[in-house]
Amino acid sequence: MTACPPDTCSPLPTTHLLYLHGFRSSPQSMKAQKVAARVAAQHPGVVWWCPQLPPSPKEAMALVMEGVRDWPRESMAVAGSSLGGFYARWLAMQTGCAKALLLNPAVFPARDLLKYVGEQTRWNDPREHFVFQPGYVDELRTLESDIARLAALQAATPERQWAIVAQGDEVLDWREMLAFCAGGAVHLLPGSDHAISDFDEHIGAMFGFLNLKN
Repeated sequence: MTACPPDTCSPLPTTHLLYLHGFRSSPQSMKAQKVAARVAAQHPGVVWWCPQLPPSPKEAMALVMEGVRDWPRESMAVAGSSLGGFYARWLAMQTGCAKALLLNPAVFPARDLLKYVGEQTRWNDPREHFVFQPGYVDELRTLESDIARLAALQAATPERQWAIVAQGDEVLDWREMLAFCAGGAVHLLPGSDHAISDFDEHIGAMFGFLNLKN
């Protein structure tokens, strides 16, 4: 699918881009690094932010809400992968920002991350440890309720939300992801995987949707 129909893409270029990494991930992830490099090389005028998110969902969302507090909503975009995609959906609803890009987004993180309660390590640096506490599952349930409530009031549209969903995702159910992304445009991959290892093949379409300022 195309990023969005030519007559529905936002006329304002994106001036501020937030990227949210997934569970056990970091700003050093493959996708975050590739997006950061392309923004720096081709869109130096764009404000780019990819923070290290704390393990507490409540604290993570408080951090990003404070960080984007003064960003212009009409030219702001948020992108996220896996749990970061879930966060991106929540943040887009909370802020009303112009664009949300979801990459294999988590749909029911409270259900899926329950088994990870306890000490964890970072994918990108196994030397770094953190504790995923039982209370964080309840915080995720609160965010899930927020999304369900706001989805009934704020229908996603192809010009405001675009997702990559891999049918070959070995972690998340692609059917659940499709339902989660309803209303927006979806690029459905017949294969690939949770990490979107063929990311280079899709980054051009992603940037077409984001419409970043040069």
